[in-house]
Amino acid sequence: MRLTPTERDRLLLFTAAELARRRRAAGVLLNVPEATALIADEVCEVARRGGRHTEAVEVGRSTLTAAEVLEEVQYVVRSVAVEAVFTDGSRLVVVGEPFGPVVERDDMPGAVMTAVAPAAARPAESDDRVSVEVLNTAPVVISVTSHFHFFETNARLRFPRAAAYGRHLDIPAGTHVRFEPGQPVRVDLAPIRGSRVVVGFAGLVDGPLDEPGMLEQAVTRARAWGFLDSDLPETAEQPDPSQAAERAVRAAVTG
Repeated sequence: MRLTPTERDRLLLFTAAELARRRRAAGVLLNVPEATALIADEVCEVARRGGRHTEAVEVGRSTLTAAEVLEEVQYVVRSVAVEAVFTDGSRLVVVGEPFGPVVERDDMPGAVMTAVAPAAARPAESDDRVSVEVLNTAPVVISVTSHFHFFETNARLRFPRAAAYGRHLDIPAGTHVRFEPGQPVRVDLAPIRGSRVVVGFAGLVDGPLDEPGMLEQAVTRARAWGFLDSDLPETAEQPDPSQAAERAVRAAVTG
């Protein structure tokens, strides 16, 4: 039997969850991998059986209590995130505080001890968000999750691509924005932090975002592959979005 990487991951998750169920039944307090696997498995099952996103979150929150896990677990696992397959497609489900409200303690893992500098000594935070107007030219709703590299979103979304380079939706983690067909939507985008290396998505970058020339190369590639771009003049020939997915897959295969 041939299984895709996603199917193998799902079976591995199920196996870990079954081990957690056996140990919980025997009265053993669960550790981090066991608790995480059990919650994620329950969420995936809700989605697979036709449940909705909100139902999956609620089931995830009610799967375990703090009394069923090791004391440290609730301080280490502040949320559980899993990509679940719903009847209308895959979506990220984030279960916050999966064991109930956490009573903070300075002597537990995950505790953050910070010294607050006087207001005069703290550097002012700059607002480096950008706002773009997005038009869905497809005949169906397109949803974009919180941390997807917005520059590489669906080819049928028309917006200024270069302005979205290196940014994601400025919304809470695990949530998404729905773009209805033909209805312009203005969204805020925030910079991708950390190492700023983007791999996967539509294959337009696949490397360090800040590498010299990468922005220009990615924009050129996006237009050549058929990603709509409102920065193109009205008189210019707009790319064909129907070819974007095929070319992205071909690029991923050939490297």
